[in-house]
Amino acid sequence: MKFSRTRSMTQRGRRRSMLRFPSFLLATAALFVPCVAAQAQISFSSAMDLALRSDPKIKAAEATVEKARAQLATTRDAFIPGVSVNGGYGTSTGVPLSVPVVFSLASQSQIFNFAQRDNSRAAAAGLQAALLAAEESRDQVTEDVAVTYLNLDNAQRRRGAMSQEYEFASNLTKIVQERLDAGRDTRIELLKAKRTAAQVHLQLLQIDDQIAGLSDHLSRLIGLPGNHLSSVTASIPTLPAISTLTGDAPDSYGIKAAEETARSKQFVAFGEARYRFRPQLSFGANYSRISTSQTNYVDYYPGFKQKSESAASIGIQITIPLYDRLHDDRARESAAEAKRAQFEAEGQRSQFLEGRARLQHSASELEARSDLAGIDRELAQEQLDIVLAQLSAEHGSVGGPLMTPKDEQNARLQERARAIDLLEAEFQLNQAQINLMRQTGQLESWVKHLEANSVAPAASTTIVPGSGSVTP
Repeated sequence: MKFSRTRSMTQRGRRRSMLRFPSFLLATAALFVPCVAAQAQISFSSAMDLALRSDPKIKAAEATVEKARAQLATTRDAFIPGVSVNGGYGTSTGVPLSVPVVFSLASQSQIFNFAQRDNSRAAAAGLQAALLAAEESRDQVTEDVAVTYLNLDNAQRRRGAMSQEYEFASNLTKIVQERLDAGRDTRIELLKAKRTAAQVHLQLLQIDDQIAGLSDHLSRLIGLPGNHLSSVTASIPTLPAISTLTGDAPDSYGIKAAEETARSKQFVAFGEARYRFRPQLSFGANYSRISTSQTNYVDYYPGFKQKSESAASIGIQITIPLYDRLHDDRARESAAEAKRAQFEAEGQRSQFLEGRARLQHSASELEARSDLAGIDRELAQEQLDIVLAQLSAEHGSVGGPLMTPKDEQNARLQERARAIDLLEAEFQLNQAQINLMRQTGQLESWVKHLEANSVAPAASTTIVPGSGSVTP
């Protein structure tokens, strides 16, 4: 009996352990899933589409457009009569202060105003400025996403090359240490090798920080903060050549928006100036129901015989302002504001043209620097091939001096360093191309072409936990 009881208790213990084991797995999975879900890949077109849909700058610009539409509507709806109803009932004693109206139906509107036409033009120009500012915001977000994505992709590729460089630097340190132990090298050479490895290691840490910052910035741009995103190199579209981005180009949306804003303020100033000695016509209509049953209104006004009566009126009111110092001050203020806006638009346009010309010249230099970096990288690769060929030959029969493993590692380090220089030059050139596309007005058409050729729409893009990628 004791044995059976002990056995049953053991079985119950095993069952409890088996019940606790899935819970342990679930807890472990709960801790592991966030780490896996934090890794995700996203294509260039998907990142661009998500950013243009969710960026706060674009949302704010769209709200500004809606506000401008409403302001334009108020200038037109001023001619539509408004209708209101008032009502109330009570008693009074003593001298009546007003006609005892039970309820009234009133309507009024504007018929004619010299300043109204200028106000409508000002509102229309303000709406156009808001639309152009919204396009400018889209261009800013597009440029930010493109530059961030290219920088992230370039940083990831540089990290891969730098990891190989660090491996070669570590191998070189080991080889020099062995040569030093054998009496074939000096302490200075060992310190140089260690310093090279330490430099590459520091650059790896710096580029890891850069990748983390770019990934975080990209995730916030697309509206998915907190996700560690990585780029897909194959999804990056081809950028236009620098030669197609030079020459004369139209003004940017920002310049056009500033000019429309200046026009809007000029119309406001015109309207404020056309105020004195100009008639203003307005329409008014009223129907009121009057009751004197609860007041002594009839005692003070005997001509009012009935206790309840209706009254109606309709007419046009004409107003001619003769003297208004406050309005004159506002007119001078509006005129000064219009001049300031015009000068600011001219200054902004001058700065824009100067910056675009400077960028076009620097882009040509960056293109030449990228070509030079490519030649340097090919030269380093050729030198590496020669070293490898001489190492594989017996007694230097290839025709060159006898090479050692130390020479091999140095050649590999030089080749990787030139490859990293080439990647950095390519990114600087690509960034200049993106900036030039925006300043020459070609960025929008480039993005539309990208969206037209996109296979999978980014609207259905989601981050799948555990898959490590962003998939439609």
